Amino acid sequence: MTTSSFSTLEITTPRDHVLQVTLNRPTSANAFNTQMARDLVQFYEDLALDPGDTRCVVMTGAGEKAFCAGADLKERDGMSDHDWGLQHLVYERMIRAILGCPVPIIAAVNGAAYAGGCEIAAAADFIYASDNARFAQTETRIGIIPGAGGTQTLARAIGERRAKEVILSARPFSAAEALDWGLANAVFPIGDLVEAALNTAEGIARNAPIAVRQAKQAIYRGAQMSLADGLAFEIEAYNRTINTEDRREGVRAFNEKRQPQFKGQ
Repeated sequence: MTTSSFSTLEITTPRDHVLQVTLNRPTSANAFNTQMARDLVQFYEDLALDPGDTRCVVMTGAGEKAFCAGADLKERDGMSDHDWGLQHLVYERMIRAILGCPVPIIAAVNGAAYAGGCEIAAAADFIYASDNARFAQTETRIGIIPGAGGTQTLARAIGERRAKEVILSARPFSAAEALDWGLANAVFPIGDLVEAALNTAEGIARNAPIAVRQAKQAIYRGAQMSLADGLAFEIEAYNRTINTEDRREGVRAFNEKRQPQFKGQ
């Protein structure tokens, strides 16, 4: 893909085949406004249409205090019901673009991930958190509910009863709790967080990209199916890897005792 210039996102290529996406509104705790939501839609939809040589994404927030504080309520102050609804359509498309992206996404949560910020993190394939990270779904405190997937992704990650507890009470929970409950995969000191995420992303990027994307889809979609249907979907995904040059290269490299050189073909 060709990386456009975004006013609310910083896009860099810190490792081969790895993009780092930084939510870049630090004066607003990286809260997403309409423009950031549109930028995220464009970035992830473009990536889905043409990943190019991108094989993994690390998504984080600017600074060391906040990943994303959720939707920008200053922008929403005084909005009519009609305008609120129109804006939320952009937010819905944003979360679907993240969830539907075929390229693996690691959320490096570097501080507060509240409300919509927690939903963005939960939409990634997995989360690495800093030891100062805090998570919360605070929507019930302002008279709404999570509307960017939180009632669904959080319940799938930490279980129905725990999700009810944190969403209905709106109480924050720590990185250690997120790890214990299964929302976060690992916790790191803030200074090591992005490097750890990039190291994992680099490991993913070394593997066959078609196989990685098919495995991601099989896991994600299979989790919504019965076991029998999930197994059938897995075989369909498996069959898409057979007729690829990467599959032939992987077997050759194994037998020649060398590292494979995958091209995504």
